[in-house]
Parts: sequence; structure tokens; C-alpha cells
Amino acid sequence: MPSHKKDAVLAEAVDAARTGLDEFAPAEQIGEHLSTKADGDRLLTHRFAAHRPGYRGWEWYVTLARAPRSKNATVCELGMLPGEDALLAPEWVPWSERVTEDDKE
Repeated sequence: MPSHKKDAVLAEAVDAARTGLDEFAPAEQIGEHLSTKADGDRLLTHRFAAHRPGYRGWEWYVTLARAPRSKNATVCELGMLPGEDALLAPEWVPWSERVTEDDKE
């Protein structure tokens, strides 16, 4: 997968990314800015710490884009993703693989 160069306008648009989240979550649930990642030409994702009850270790993400020669960042997508220390549900195992002979009686 090719590596993309970070778009300077989008990388500096931390406030625009945070404003997008402000419309989605209470301010106290949006923590510090953690990182940026170039996803394509003029497409970049900002990540913020999430302080949402029940989501330990999760992070908010906001993907921004801009048109060629434009200096305006537009929010494309936002949501939550698990971070490295996120609390996740265990992998699901079908009942047919979990059941024992004792369970069948």
C-alpha cells in the first residue's frame, strides 16, 4: 500500500476536526489530540483521546478532506475506534463450538 504525504492544510486543521466532534459528543468526552495519518491525496485522519464512559482506551477519529487548491478542510467522517489499550469484547465463539457433552444433558 503506498504511503501518502501529509497534507499541510489538513494536518494543521486540528480545530476543524475538533469542531466536527463537538457536534457529535460532549466536550468533556473529547480529549487531547493524539495523531494524524494521511489516508490519500488531500485526505487525512486526526485522532483524539476519548473520555467516554465504557470506552476505556478508545479514540475519536475525524477524517478531513479538501478540494485541490482549496484551503478549507471538510469533515468527511467521524467516529470511535479502539486504541492500543482499548477494552474489547472477547472474540465470539459459536454455541456449537462452546457446548460440552455435559451441557447437552
